[in-house]
Amino acid sequence: MDITISVSFLPHVDPEASLAFYRDVLGFEVRKDVGYDDMRWITVGPPNQPDTAIVLTPPAVDPGITEDERRTILELMAKGSWGGVVLTTDDVDAAFAEIEARGADVVQEPIDQPYGVRDCAFRDPAGNFVRIDQAAA
Repeated sequence: MDITISVSFLPHVDPEASLAFYRDVLGFEVRKDVGYDDMRWITVGPPNQPDTAIVLTPPAVDPGITEDERRTILELMAKGSWGGVVLTTDDVDAAFAEIEARGADVVQEPIDQPYGVRDCAFRDPAGNFVRIDQAAA
């Protein structure tokens, strides 16, 4: 069996801020930008991985979600406890310096983890946790 990751989803609360983070800070390309009523879905991905994408979605738009559930989701997003993604780079220190210089919200500077990777972490404008680790040599 050969299964690959094609698309994953992260919520956004401000499509323009999320677009600026993933496009201008991380350097992802915009693949689709779709609006419907007052909602907007934006598909982004690394230029060197055309078959892998992240869809930035309006949170809690399912009509079956109650207002209390919607409020809880937004609270979890604000804490950075709802969505997240792990990205990989060849040089985490250089990536960190560039992303920090572009104004990203730093959660963790580069560090050697006890489980064998060197990584750093940021939050996107919606509070999603974005961890970047260094590719194994």
